[in-house]
Amino acid sequence: MKSENYTVVTEFLLLGLSEDPKLQSLLLGLFLSMYLVTVLGNLFIILAVSTDSHLHTPMYFFLSILSFVDISFTSTIVPKMLVNILTENKAISYTGCLTQGYFFMVFVCMDNLLLTVMAYDRYVAICLPLHYTVIMNPHLCGLLILLSWVISIMNALLHSLMVLRLSFCTDLEIPHFFCELAQILKLACSDTLINNILVYLVSSLLGVGPLFGIIFSYIRIVSSILRIPSTDGKYKAFSTCGSHMSVVSLFYGTCVGVYLSSAAHLSSRSIAVASVMYTVVTPMINPFIYSLRNRDMKGALKKLISVIPSLL
Repeated sequence: MKSENYTVVTEFLLLGLSEDPKLQSLLLGLFLSMYLVTVLGNLFIILAVSTDSHLHTPMYFFLSILSFVDISFTSTIVPKMLVNILTENKAISYTGCLTQGYFFMVFVCMDNLLLTVMAYDRYVAICLPLHYTVIMNPHLCGLLILLSWVISIMNALLHSLMVLRLSFCTDLEIPHFFCELAQILKLACSDTLINNILVYLVSSLLGVGPLFGIIFSYIRIVSSILRIPSTDGKYKAFSTCGSHMSVVSLFYGTCVGVYLSSAAHLSSRSIAVASVMYTVVTPMINPFIYSLRNRDMKGALKKLISVIPSLL
């Protein structure tokens, strides 16, 4: 147990990515631009899927939910960061910090589970094409999304309730740009053994488990594609899951990078910089990956963009 004095916590201090005053304007412009691109890009995906009847399929239904989650994900983190930079005030209330941490855990878990559900959808489409419409019916799709939400909410609620039992020291500076659970636990003066065990246990179940599920799905998918006799058939099959493979690689690659940075005992500031990749960059890039690599999505977006001027 730490020896620092206990204190009644009213607020934490988010130190952000840099304390250099000269970089604040650059960070403000950069993250504001990235946030706007993320929101607009994912919003276009949602509107395209909802307005184009050709995209009313399980794959695009899951994609629209992913876009909504990505908007919510970045909106949980970036606006508060921008306000802190603009006002030169690093404070975040205790309640605000726990709330931000809660919603961050909800959406990052939802992202993870959605990518797994989308991998299962591609597995059924390519490995069991004759049974696709029967298996991936609207009832199952809705059930998978509902189950993902329930798991994500319960996971975040469990961690948040466990944090409420902790006492904190006089040092309340978080060397990060948002209230990450691991950083909050480092500030606690009371015993965090149960919290840490819970983090590792849940990370194993909800992190490693879905990843292995995705890997298994794609092993079966690749095996099925290689058995397709025609080159055109193989190309079409690969193109239907190429975007998802890219997003999965980007999401898990950046998450693993942050984990390895922590394991390598790099500075907290370095870990914060690495975290930008999966918290801000990945949600921003996802719409481009799906729109540029998908003919149906490009067509729907062109139609949507052509209609917008007439609505203004």
